[in-house]
Amino acid sequence: MSFICSVGLGIPANELSQSSVKNLVRDIFTYSEKQLSRLLPVFDHAIIDKRQFVVGEDWFKEEHSFQEKNDLYHKNAISYSLQAMDACLTNKEFLEQDIPYEAIDLIIFVSSTGIVTPSLDTYLMNERPIREDVSRMPLWGLGCAGGAIGISRAFDWLTAHPEKTALIVSCELCSLTFQKDDNQKSNLIGTALFGDGVSAALLVGERSEYLASVKEVKPQIKCTSSATMKNSNSVMGWNITNDGLEVVFSKSIPALVQTFWRKHILSFLQDNIIYKNEIHSIIAHPGGKKVLEAMEVVLQVPQEKFKHSYRVLKNHGNMSSATVFYVLHEWLKEEIPKNEKSILSALGPGFSSELLILEWNER
Repeated sequence: MSFICSVGLGIPANELSQSSVKNLVRDIFTYSEKQLSRLLPVFDHAIIDKRQFVVGEDWFKEEHSFQEKNDLYHKNAISYSLQAMDACLTNKEFLEQDIPYEAIDLIIFVSSTGIVTPSLDTYLMNERPIREDVSRMPLWGLGCAGGAIGISRAFDWLTAHPEKTALIVSCELCSLTFQKDDNQKSNLIGTALFGDGVSAALLVGERSEYLASVKEVKPQIKCTSSATMKNSNSVMGWNITNDGLEVVFSKSIPALVQTFWRKHILSFLQDNIIYKNEIHSIIAHPGGKKVLEAMEVVLQVPQEKFKHSYRVLKNHGNMSSATVFYVLHEWLKEEIPKNEKSILSALGPGFSSELLILEWNER
């Protein structure tokens, strides 16, 4: 078993309201007025108020090469990842005392919005006193499911090494994948939904000496489950073009929540003998309003159990893999009674689903 002890955020400095992004799209894309009147309401229906980006508004109005975008990714990913890591290991809301970088035994770096080799965790190691013998696990291409999958892989590793610690860094700079000349509806939907976000989470094994540094009740990971739908590669992901990463975002995703995700979550709950009314909260990656609403229908639980997923979507948009950590950050700030159970969920390319059962226990 292992505990999720702390979360830190790296929030980009440039903030745009949803109405500002909507007006920007009107200026940038070469749609007719008829097309705009049909397509632009997606911005209003997304229930997003504002989002944060590593670039300013004027950046979107200009052409940029793949190399230029990726160079910006490299630079900003390092800066905001360090910010999230520092916040995580010194977070006084969740920790009695700071966790030193030298205590980290495994670093997992999750991203799908830029390409760096050697993987970006090696650059982070150069900036902080992380040990040279740290285990590394870079995860790329998992999209929105990457944060949840990163937690599952850390859980597996800490189950084998219960005296150790793991730091997960999730960095998604979705704005840098923007395709100015892509008039496909999927690009417009992506522009209406996605923001930039970076997060870090500290997990420790049940026999780690650093568990004593944790405040009060924290979520203990009890079990995890992965499911990947065959022949679903066209549902979500990237097409690689000369201009960079072109978003693939199918309108079938909410329907797949009602079918594929329904089968996964219901069998997961049944296998672990958990009834719907026993679930305190759903720590769901908010892929979008329709995705969250479809999850509510499947589980037949009040929207209140998804409240922080909606709140994060409203204030930050969909930040791909990092988003679930933002939601987790909000739930960690609540005084959740001991022994309550939460479900952590995220959907990603492939089409894939990752589920975890968390039980709130004292350290």
